[in-house]
Amino acid sequence: MFCCDYKTLSLSFNEFHNIDKKDMPKYGEFCLLELKDGRYTGGEWNPEEYPKATVKGKFTRGTADTVSADEVAKWHSLDRYDLSACLEDEEMGNINIGPKEDDTYSVLFKGFKSTRDGKCPKEEQYCLLILMNGGLASGRWEKYRGKNQGAFIYAPALSSYGTDEVWAWTPLSSDYFFEIEEKAAEERRHERKLNKNPSTDPEKFKYGTDINVYYEKALAKLRKKYSWATLAQMKKGTPWEIVPCHGQFVFGQAGGSYKGERIINEWKNGNTADEFIDFLCKDAEEFVKNSNPELKFRLGMDIEVYLEKAYENVKKDYRWLDKKMLKDACRYSIKQVDGDWEFIEKYKGNRHDFICECGSAESFIEHVEESYKQVALNANPVVAEYEPPFTHVEISGWNLEKYVFYKLKTGDYKVFVQAGDRVTGGSRTFFIAPHCFEAKTYEEFLNRYLEIVPGGSFGLTRKDLLLNEELKHFLGY
Repeated sequence: MFCCDYKTLSLSFNEFHNIDKKDMPKYGEFCLLELKDGRYTGGEWNPEEYPKATVKGKFTRGTADTVSADEVAKWHSLDRYDLSACLEDEEMGNINIGPKEDDTYSVLFKGFKSTRDGKCPKEEQYCLLILMNGGLASGRWEKYRGKNQGAFIYAPALSSYGTDEVWAWTPLSSDYFFEIEEKAAEERRHERKLNKNPSTDPEKFKYGTDINVYYEKALAKLRKKYSWATLAQMKKGTPWEIVPCHGQFVFGQAGGSYKGERIINEWKNGNTADEFIDFLCKDAEEFVKNSNPELKFRLGMDIEVYLEKAYENVKKDYRWLDKKMLKDACRYSIKQVDGDWEFIEKYKGNRHDFICECGSAESFIEHVEESYKQVALNANPVVAEYEPPFTHVEISGWNLEKYVFYKLKTGDYKVFVQAGDRVTGGSRTFFIAPHCFEAKTYEEFLNRYLEIVPGGSFGLTRKDLLLNEELKHFLGY
């Protein structure tokens, strides 16, 4: 994009400011920082007493990643400069950021690289960036899966510059997060080396290193109590494997991966093969117990029988529900999976079958009912809404963000609740059952309503709702 060669380019920063109450960055300004220990990093200024002038505050680098102003000796703005004109000069070798004078405090950065040439920072490395628009920035490298894939995180909630936004980068000083990652990377390399030739404990693996042998022995024990038990039922949870870990074979469960390495949950409840077999029996017992075909398929093997009962149950309250609404939304069947009969759910647009882990006919019917209820609510248009006012409400560490009552076309009501924190959140929609409106008074209605949407779990209590005359009128009281 630019004509000059980033490989030979250097930047001289000449407008550093001391930490001074009368001379601090603007709120939200990104800066290059010189720390009191001589290291360099960056961050966005967030003062404690904004809009008052203050030296109290922090420079934010990312989610849970800040530098206190107490640690900073000098700061230099990054936001105030556009290097585009300089970068378009192919002969450019050094760029002075600010006037270069004899008494100016200056720092030089060079050794720029580009991800376009396959040069990426190390994981968690904090870098100085020259952006494609000619601006300056900083960010911490987070590698994604795939070659040369990643982004530079610069603010909370994973706000980042993608590789298509960064023209060149050079690392700033090492810090705690980078050092932790470097140590972890070294440990992963050491682990791979150890696991090339794992040892075997003869007491723990006296039946060999084929995990199925141990499952078969556990299955024989389980069948004395549960005659219908199968290997497929035993492996419905996260199955156990025999895998190398810390240089020796262990019984373990693979819980996903991190940085390309499998995360192993090692079995540590015993020291012998027979103890592990007994553990397998206990670990799988709940899945086997809930797979009794006599209870699971108590109403037979015709899926329509179960679906009809679910439809009749939902229809009692969701009076507008029609079977035509369900045609494309929910597909259920009974199929054999690994030799066992299972209730199967297939979502619209998804080729895969999903096993419904329901141990009885009744629990499967309840599962289907929840799907039918959602279809019914989606098919009933909203005609009016009311959002009761509320101040800050905390729910188990989350903040209540939205609480809205909706009147539906049929005259029924539902309520939507949303809560979260800086990086995550969730929402629920509740149908306000008709029996709530059979109450003669608004007070009695609230008693019934709060059994469905309890205040302690979803934010607004009886006290919050009782004196709200607008809500009372909206609900028809």
